[in-house]
Amino acid sequence: MSRVLVTGASGFIGLHLAEALVVRGDEVTGLVRKTSRIDRLQAIGVTLAYGDVTDPESLRAAVAGQSIVYHLAGLTRALRARQFYEVNERGVRNMARACAEQPHPPELVVVSSLAAAGPSPPGRLRTESDPPSPVSHYGRSKRAGEQWAEQFADRVPITVVRPPIVFGEADTATLQMFKAVARSHMHLVPGYAPHRFSVIHAADLAGLLILAAERGSRLPPPGREDRDPKASGYYFAASGDHPTYYRLGRMIGEALGHRRTLTIPFGTPVVRLVGAVGDLVGRVKGCQVVLNSDKAREATAGSWACSPEKARDELGFSVHVPLSDRLRQAAQWYREQGWL
Repeated sequence: MSRVLVTGASGFIGLHLAEALVVRGDEVTGLVRKTSRIDRLQAIGVTLAYGDVTDPESLRAAVAGQSIVYHLAGLTRALRARQFYEVNERGVRNMARACAEQPHPPELVVVSSLAAAGPSPPGRLRTESDPPSPVSHYGRSKRAGEQWAEQFADRVPITVVRPPIVFGEADTATLQMFKAVARSHMHLVPGYAPHRFSVIHAADLAGLLILAAERGSRLPPPGREDRDPKASGYYFAASGDHPTYYRLGRMIGEALGHRRTLTIPFGTPVVRLVGAVGDLVGRVKGCQVVLNSDKAREATAGSWACSPEKARDELGFSVHVPLSDRLRQAAQWYREQGWL
């Protein structure tokens, strides 16, 4: 049994990870904010620590005595670019520093994003050896967080995991795709090219994160001339399925029980226009929108498909449940909760 801290524990990935850790017998503490929904965490027996990744003092208190820290807290959408950096960059810095200040620094697993690495090169899957080339503020903020992790690698054992599209029960982001298909039997596709996208269910990602903590390679100390991203503690978290966005929409339709889902592509200029309108709406209403300019840049950047090979070979990670079954599982949960 290990004492572990999960930041972002009230988020949908955090909930899946916390549940997996509790089931295996770990003593789990979830870092949450005062405004977080905590009912599900309390129901599975997670100890709560109140704090924020932008508040270094709260992190020091939460990290004390922990053997493993899973750092999931971050922003995926923001009204202004600076908000991404305040949380996704400085949050990693603050957490790594809090770990480094402990008498016995815990293992630190930083959950980044495929967006930090960038879209996949033409004709192949992105690997950990490819140099990062983020295209959005979100991706650049996540990459900046990774760079802070690298700076603390001589004081803290750190592994970085980069998930692609993550879906599953309690996810409100991919819920929008399910809702659109459920209501209209249609799926909108940004662009005309058959770009591919890696996906992973949150429960499968949770399993990979646990393996990364147990047996993953760690980031090398800063300044090492033999730094090689393929062997330096970075892992992509891919299921092995890389459907096109067309196919993903049809699979969601099948998961919902539809005999047919109409896929409708629209060109890059339209995507960018919708993103610009999203920026305006977000600023006027003071709320985050699904598609803004930052997300439009990612949507029009090409394929976002990454290789599962390194995680498979080094961690023994594999996904045994087909993507179609995972999508049906998510659809059923949405319906049971009245979300669809």
